[in-house]
Amino acid sequence: MRNGWIGCTLALVLAASPAAARAQQLPLTDGVSQVRHPHWAKSATIYEVNIRQYTPEGTFRAFERHLPRLRKMGVDVLWIMPINPISKKMRKGSLGSYYAVSDYSAVNPEYGTLADFQHLVDTAHKQGFKVILDWVANHTGWDNVWVEQHPDWYKRNAAGELEGYNYTDLSTGKKEVWADVIGLDYSKPAVRQGMIEAMSYWVRTANIDGFRCDVAWTLPVEFWNDARAKLDAIKPVFLLAEADTPEMQQQAFDMTYDWVLFHKLVDVAKGKANARDLGKLYTDPPRRYPAGSYRMTFTSNHDENSWNGTERELYGDGADAMAVLAATLPGMPLVYSGQESAFDRRLKFFDKDQIDWGNYSRAGFYRRLLALKKHHPSLTNSHEPGNLELIETGNDKVFAFRRTAPGDKVRVVVNLSASPVKVTLPGNKGISLKGWGWQID
Repeated sequence: MRNGWIGCTLALVLAASPAAARAQQLPLTDGVSQVRHPHWAKSATIYEVNIRQYTPEGTFRAFERHLPRLRKMGVDVLWIMPINPISKKMRKGSLGSYYAVSDYSAVNPEYGTLADFQHLVDTAHKQGFKVILDWVANHTGWDNVWVEQHPDWYKRNAAGELEGYNYTDLSTGKKEVWADVIGLDYSKPAVRQGMIEAMSYWVRTANIDGFRCDVAWTLPVEFWNDARAKLDAIKPVFLLAEADTPEMQQQAFDMTYDWVLFHKLVDVAKGKANARDLGKLYTDPPRRYPAGSYRMTFTSNHDENSWNGTERELYGDGADAMAVLAATLPGMPLVYSGQESAFDRRLKFFDKDQIDWGNYSRAGFYRRLLALKKHHPSLTNSHEPGNLELIETGNDKVFAFRRTAPGDKVRVVVNLSASPVKVTLPGNKGISLKGWGWQID
């Protein structure tokens, strides 16, 4: 692919050039994960579904009409944002936060009924999708049914009172307070048991394929290890943690967030980092993960879009180039609702704010990009020794690497600037790339 696509083919697989002397094999792993990934996950791609903002109706049934389009685009896993009823007490905005749950065993009536959700899951399965449900285990809304049923399950202040959930942000070190939710006390075995039973309900009742676990890093790893074992006893599940700590992937989670890559891509697009800085994430990684671990790579999601900026704000004209990197570096690429339409607005978090779909102007781009993972085993989602080599380009505005698997090699070269460049890689003729251009061989 050269800022488009070579000829009519999906990609050209070339024998490796004699660049080994200037390509660095990278050790990405530390230990071996005990997690057994579902067989379908190895080359899968994931798509985050914001039911509230997806359609004028904001319902399961209305979203269901988009399934064929998403399947054609190359999506395998549907991550559906929380579907539970939202608390009214201390609610923010007109509709409240998706993550202020009032009942773990019920469906938000704004989205439809339990039967509607079951129909969505069943229809998605028939079309080849897997479905994971966004799960909020750390905190609940103020009027969650557990507040009356199990008042001792909640954290309380020195005066014995409930208070808004507070924590320290890992990336900034600042204390955050979420006034519309209250924290559960995971020092209580009954809380852990109750939460696992609630999660199990959805596996049994709706036949979902796993969970995306909100702020998973705030809860004990031992809880997640236990939850994974009990859920797998019902059916093999796929678990995504909103976390990036390696211990989460020893026994519990298939995948964690690659926040470090995300923030580096933003810095690159803004001219605050270059190809050498990007390469250091792999030559000198801040953390090493168990062999076989999956990291979720992304250029947007519901948090980034609503709170930190649209793709235009974050990447400018470099949005497609950053998406190419997120899809071809080790990890499972995520597409957030509306990215395929290039919508350029921060969606409201607590109110209705429908996505502008237009003519799905980037759907073809994503379809070709996501299809690469299906055709090339070297673009596996897992971090495995020897799979990634960085290629020296002699230009800190050009990032190049090779992914390798038995019988398959893919080379990616990306211009990280708005200016045209020409580079000569070992064993190759010069490569010309336009501003924010790329070539995949």
